[in-house]
Amino acid sequence: MISAGVLLFRRRAGALEVFLVHPGGPFFAARHEGSWSIPKGLVEDGEEPLAAARRELLEETGVELEACAAGAEPIDLGTVRQKGGKIVHAFAVEGDWPEGAEVRSNTFSLEWPPRSGRMREFPEVDRAGFFSIEEARRLLNPAQASFLDVLLERLG
Repeated sequence: MISAGVLLFRRRAGALEVFLVHPGGPFFAARHEGSWSIPKGLVEDGEEPLAAARRELLEETGVELEACAAGAEPIDLGTVRQKGGKIVHAFAVEGDWPEGAEVRSNTFSLEWPPRSGRMREFPEVDRAGFFSIEEARRLLNPAQASFLDVLLERLG
């Protein structure tokens, strides 16, 4: 299983900040540190990872990459393997969140509460924002935190 995503970054007052998303739904509602992610999702058969990363940013946030980073060149950050075995390929892009835009993600259905027979809709992403590198390192899924090191290395 291979996913791809975008690590949007910006520079504010001389410091680097990265854009992360928090997964929606009841399983992550009370989880904070170690549960955030880059906006990402599965690469479909025959799809290029960068194309999947762009599509997933739109699906998970409601905003196209071009609205955040028109003309910016993606930086390939490589791949990591998460604890559950999922491989994540990331691309960093310098940009910013469009002024006035709100995060709107796709939803998923889940039987909740378990064994209740009731299906409920939950957003894939329930919140998002920019964080300093230090804070992002605490918030990110531990495997994805290595993308921060690669980004810092590539930016020199």
